[in-house]
Amino acid sequence: MSLTNLSPLQQLRAGRLTLRLVSLIVGLLFFALAMALMIRAQLGVDPWNVLHLGIANHVPLSLGTIAILTGALVLVSWIPLKQWPGLGTVANVLVIGLGLDLFLAIIPPISGLGWQITAFLLGVVINGIGGAMYIGSHFGAGPRDGLMTGLHLNTGLSIRLIRTGIELTVLAIGWLLGGPVGLGTVAYALLIGPSIQFFMRFMIIRLPEPAPAAEPETCR
Repeated sequence: MSLTNLSPLQQLRAGRLTLRLVSLIVGLLFFALAMALMIRAQLGVDPWNVLHLGIANHVPLSLGTIAILTGALVLVSWIPLKQWPGLGTVANVLVIGLGLDLFLAIIPPISGLGWQITAFLLGVVINGIGGAMYIGSHFGAGPRDGLMTGLHLNTGLSIRLIRTGIELTVLAIGWLLGGPVGLGTVAYALLIGPSIQFFMRFMIIRLPEPAPAAEPETCR
């Protein structure tokens, strides 16, 4: 089973629409839950937020504005990779943002190193499941995951290798800009690629095979 790169119209016409929509929304909610768990574990932010906080040290912009502008720049990088945005690209921003606020309101700060490590690792696993579910729904990925899948489709390299490379690169740039780095940050950068790679094999929804084109009748 492999990933697809469908146009927005093809995404809607690809079949199994209800199952794919459920997988998209549940996957994004899992993603938000994972982010909330890792934040509450207080062991370090993920590499992209290290970058956002590092940039915030040098420009007079809010963290939210920096995150939006960074996402926009990442979307530009889709052009040479010939990646298509879709419902998943838009839902990525809306559902994860709303879900994160909800889960942060429910989950209290976690104390005790053992519980913190457990919550953080659980967050990485749930992140892998959620990322695999929403990417495997064939509705287009969010800006950062689209970069990962675009590089995968264009180079043939594994999701694990590409995602780990992206996370470490972003982490290094953010650290050089003065972003905060914790043990959890490094652990996330190393573990999220293998986590998504593992669950992807189970979460990609099989699309119906297109019907073969009818052969034209010949005059006799």
